[in-house]
Amino acid sequence: MFPGSIRQRWESLSQGQKLFIGSVGLLLLYGLFVMFSSGSGGRYTNPAWILGTGAIILLALPVHEFAHAFMAVRLGDSTPRQQGRYTLNPLAHIDPIGALLIFLVGFGWAKPVQWNPRNITVDRRLGAILVAVAGPISNLLLAVISLIIIRLLGVTVTAGLFGVVQQSLLASFLYTFATINVLLFVFNMVPIPPLDGSHVLFALLPGAGQTYMALMRYGTLILLLIVFLAPNLILVPTRIILSLLQGLIFL
Repeated sequence: MFPGSIRQRWESLSQGQKLFIGSVGLLLLYGLFVMFSSGSGGRYTNPAWILGTGAIILLALPVHEFAHAFMAVRLGDSTPRQQGRYTLNPLAHIDPIGALLIFLVGFGWAKPVQWNPRNITVDRRLGAILVAVAGPISNLLLAVISLIIIRLLGVTVTAGLFGVVQQSLLASFLYTFATINVLLFVFNMVPIPPLDGSHVLFALLPGAGQTYMALMRYGTLILLLIVFLAPNLILVPTRIILSLLQGLIFL
């Protein structure tokens, strides 16, 4: 009877929900495969990686979602406040699967902040852009702060994604934290639903509602294909931005 209940629940899901669950399952399997195929555990047993991803889950993701909520409230919409999302409390924002993926593959998600564009006091398209970019920009600012602290510590960093920081665990943790924040900035700015970049793109393209809904249905699958088949679309911009920030801060 229990298997039948699971089957009934599965059949009751929409095609988009099935694709989402399947995509998350594949990402989890991929992360576990990478973990077990790395011999001793690789970065998953690295204290800097554990601390860095922990800080992402408990600090960066809540800050990201709070930034969305803060901007929406500042523009006149009280929905995030009413739903308890106008806070930095991680418990209000953490999504268990998204948090697990942060540890396994370096990126994931938190619970999206809901807001009502009808309540804002500025043009709705401008408001959609401001609310959307607030989250990714918060990740970029956290990366900058982390690199500045490394600079103040007087240590050197190795250029490149997840590079090794010499001399101290603290600096290595900060560099990992900065790197994942830049990765989250780039990833969230990809213009594919449900990522923040899609809200910016379609706010600039009036009358593209049907296209957005079509992409929304298959957005997770498209992102999964990018991760597996074209990861450099995410990794290359991440390396470039990280190198630029390092160059500016470590002059």
